[in-house]
Amino acid sequence: MAHIIGGLGTSHVPSIGVAIDKGLTGTPDWKPFFDGYDAGKAWMRAAKPDVAVVIFNDHGNSFFLDRVPTFAIGVADRYRPADEGWGPRAVPDFEGAADLAWHFADRLVESHFDPMICREIDVDHGLQVPMELFFGRPEAWPVKVLPIWVNTIQYPIPTPQRCWEMGRVLREAIESFPGGERVVIMGTGGLSHQLQGRRAGFLNREADLAWLDGIAADPERYRAMSREDYVEMFGSEGAELIMWLVMRAAMNPQVDLVHKHYHAPASMTGAGMVVLENA
Repeated sequence: MAHIIGGLGTSHVPSIGVAIDKGLTGTPDWKPFFDGYDAGKAWMRAAKPDVAVVIFNDHGNSFFLDRVPTFAIGVADRYRPADEGWGPRAVPDFEGAADLAWHFADRLVESHFDPMICREIDVDHGLQVPMELFFGRPEAWPVKVLPIWVNTIQYPIPTPQRCWEMGRVLREAIESFPGGERVVIMGTGGLSHQLQGRRAGFLNREADLAWLDGIAADPERYRAMSREDYVEMFGSEGAELIMWLVMRAAMNPQVDLVHKHYHAPASMTGAGMVVLENA
């Protein structure tokens, strides 16, 4: 059977990718942020996963406001980097974990979810940046990917509880999949930020730091919050953090917080990561 070896939470700020592309990772503005991911990269090298499940949101690149699925599952054999307005970035294509993805999609339908099934689609910085933060910039990615898109752009977005329920189905799908694949689950987005409206530029460092500990030790608190609670606490775009709940629900009730990192601001955003292992 396939099995989960770790759960990761991380920001996916697009300017992180720009900093990598322009060779700015060692500059005074960016070095503290990137240095904090060294432990995560070392963990990943030691863990040697076969598959990375990446939960993220599209940012108007492969979906737009005329068609916004609440949940979408990628079942393709390959995913290309999306052109986000200045040409595709020079990162390798991503090989898809197609068999596991189809198995997961079927389990979702059995559990009364109705996901969009994507057989051909490009992936934007929401997936690219987390992969680079934990794997660097290899000639070829050492894992296959299973992309899960969650709508956090256009209201109504899903509830935290619904994201949690998806995570439980994800765990069941992985553990019932024949084979010995070692799977990491990456919940992405956040931390606190708001890019528009009268609270543009909003950050909540206190809430961010509490989140990094609480997602490990007290996820029920965040599962029970409303969507409005997330917007108030973390900002309208910080509500992306509901995607970490998919990852956390797939883990054991008790987990070990192996690594955590926080840096703010990173392009008007609180940014950070956690590495969790099942206790």
